[in-house]
Amino acid sequence: MTATKNQYAMQDPLKQYPGPDFDRQPQSAPGLAKEMRPRPDHGEESYQGFGRLKGRRALITGADSGIGRAVAIAYAREGADIVMNYLPSEEADAREVRRLVSDAGVKVTAIAGDISEEAFCRELVQKTVGELGGIDILVNVAGKQTSVDSIADLSTEQFEATFRTNVFAMFWLCKAALPHMPAGAAIINTTSIQSYQPSASLLDYAPTKAAITAFTHALAKQVAPKGVRVNAVAPGPIWTPLQPSGGQPQEKIEGFGSEVPLKRPGQPAELAPVYVLLASQESSYVTGEVYGVTGGNPIS
Repeated sequence: MTATKNQYAMQDPLKQYPGPDFDRQPQSAPGLAKEMRPRPDHGEESYQGFGRLKGRRALITGADSGIGRAVAIAYAREGADIVMNYLPSEEADAREVRRLVSDAGVKVTAIAGDISEEAFCRELVQKTVGELGGIDILVNVAGKQTSVDSIADLSTEQFEATFRTNVFAMFWLCKAALPHMPAGAAIINTTSIQSYQPSASLLDYAPTKAAITAFTHALAKQVAPKGVRVNAVAPGPIWTPLQPSGGQPQEKIEGFGSEVPLKRPGQPAELAPVYVLLASQESSYVTGEVYGVTGGNPIS
């Protein structure tokens, strides 16, 4: 796709990015951004930094593509040093992100591995502390989503894998990271409109997002006395590899995003500024909140 050159100029949001109809484009999970048509906009050409995270140290999961990639680009251009995590199968996308983050003049360390394993989550945090000297921002983006039409076809193995990736990993990473996070640090989780308006075919995914919402509210209260803020972002339909690689049936990819008031899917670049706000001191009085970026469908 042609990236929006000026994300900051006033324009019609209905026409800012492509809308349906899209081609069917099946991929094997977890999918690659470079194989999508049109390619998602992660802010590669549009995001401008203003130094709001200068000197901060951030760990971002799922940073190879989609929302995580957009967050990594934005954080780097705002001055943060980055540790980016991704699955080994996503190396092709991760190489592009490393280059983009390095071009911003900050330190970037790429660590491949599966966050559905507790031992790796602990290792990821320890390596981040070793590389950056601490953690000021933890961004939990990586997630698993696989559409299944009937509960009869939803295996225990998939149900457990979805919870391990989406919920257990968040718990393990927060638990490991908090001892290294100073007052003023921020945790940002990624929930979904599925937490509030679950789809029938996402019987395992939607409950994980509800759990993330509740976890965010509870942890924010627990760590507020330490000066650490915890918030979450709730995306609606976003044009990422998660969707064509099994997150949606192929027939739904054709009209993906058409059901929201803005009549199109969101782009990862449209979420990055919210993650920047929640990590920056500009949101110093915001904790325990969920910010919806849904194209017009309310999250309450």
